[in-house]
Amino acid sequence: MKNKKELNIPPVPAVLLSIISVQGGAAIAKGIFPVLGAAATASLRIVLSAFILILFNRPKIKNLSLKQWKYVALYGLTLGAMNLIFYMALARIPLGLGVTLEFIGPLVLALAGSKRFLDFIWILLAAVGIVLIAPWSDNGLDLIGVLLALAAGGFWAGYIVMGGRISKIMDGGQAVSLGMIFASALVLPFAIADGLFINLKPAMLLAGFALALLSSAIPFTLEINALRKLPAKTFSVLMSLEPAAAALSGLIFLQEYLSVPQWLAVVLVVIASAGATLTKQKNVEVVRDL
Repeated sequence: MKNKKELNIPPVPAVLLSIISVQGGAAIAKGIFPVLGAAATASLRIVLSAFILILFNRPKIKNLSLKQWKYVALYGLTLGAMNLIFYMALARIPLGLGVTLEFIGPLVLALAGSKRFLDFIWILLAAVGIVLIAPWSDNGLDLIGVLLALAAGGFWAGYIVMGGRISKIMDGGQAVSLGMIFASALVLPFAIADGLFINLKPAMLLAGFALALLSSAIPFTLEINALRKLPAKTFSVLMSLEPAAAALSGLIFLQEYLSVPQWLAVVLVVIASAGATLTKQKNVEVVRDL
């Protein structure tokens, strides 16, 4: 007997809506950067997301073992670092390129240890994409931003590994809620140094709640419902569209115009990610960063 009503949205549209929601949230975040800064904006999102998730999931902490606490702490710290570094990257480079470069982390994880020729094609496509994005000349693209986005991708890969391990010993809702507390503890010092409490105005809290809902609560709910009905491989292929969605979001909402080689880089990484997912014998899911 079901205690909660499930969303009546078909699974494929639900995943696509979640992608639009996340990229809309990212566009809001970039709009807040000039007022709060990247670190403070990331902290606002994480802390408010933690507040929402704790109220919704009401995690029970009395019976948690030491092993569970260790895993949830590592999970949360990885989550916090991933989001903080990614927002610092977005402050320097366009949204579409940031998401494209960040996707390299999960893609490398999915192909790690593979010796099949077909998988080397996906690696080559992704590598060409990076070469096309890299600021080899004075083209206005920030090298530090590129490196930060790649570092965020590395933490995303670590987050996927930790998420897989913690899902075996804890309820998913509990893990995410408690993990967000550790993520908040990590990012708050950076936010304070970035002037969060000095620059924060009541109106910013409304934008922060919108950011938390669009980037965490809404897509998490849509994807959880979709995963009950979709094969993991289908879900991951749909998630591979994220770099393209980010580039379009940046164009529409932030007027971030990419060059032809940069658009080609986005397309190559999307193809590499989708191809790796479709041909991988043992699938590694692209898990949402909250």
